[in-house]
Amino acid sequence: MAEASWESLRARFLLQYDSFRARLRRRLGSDVLAQESLHETWLQLVRSEGPNPVLQPDSYLFGIALNMAAGLKRSDARHASRVEIEAAINFAEQAAGPDQIVEGRFDLEMLERAIQELPARRRAILLAARIHEMPIQTIADSFGLSRRSVEMELKRAIEYCAGRLGRQVIRRFGPKAPETTR
Repeated sequence: MAEASWESLRARFLLQYDSFRARLRRRLGSDVLAQESLHETWLQLVRSEGPNPVLQPDSYLFGIALNMAAGLKRSDARHASRVEIEAAINFAEQAAGPDQIVEGRFDLEMLERAIQELPARRRAILLAARIHEMPIQTIADSFGLSRRSVEMELKRAIEYCAGRLGRQVIRRFGPKAPETTR
């Protein structure tokens, strides 16, 4: 094939535009990305003059378009998607205000005091189970207690702390708590 000059590459690009777009759409899986990469390819062809004539103009032009598509994908990967931006905005809207932060800190201080008021063994069981996330059986083995005893100590510790904070214990499983008599 004869060598193509930079001017003839631009003319060839315009003649083969639809063909390049179809090939890129199949290769990239996106018509939008195909169009954007062809646009960038055209800008590249208009901005500069190639130093050497090109032997295979179609392959050369398609290669430029593929490189442009890869650059566009890298660029898009660096930017947050619309879904990520919306999630960040929603998170910011749901963020605690100053009054909620102060209230949360107060509750945390009250919880720390309530935990310190627990008997030593009950406090250790609560911390092992809820803070260190140790399995009940492991806690039972380390204290030389039955699994049931550890569960009861943990239940009493949680109920005590909830009472000190003025909160109700929410049971997610197991039997319901007995109704209190008046």
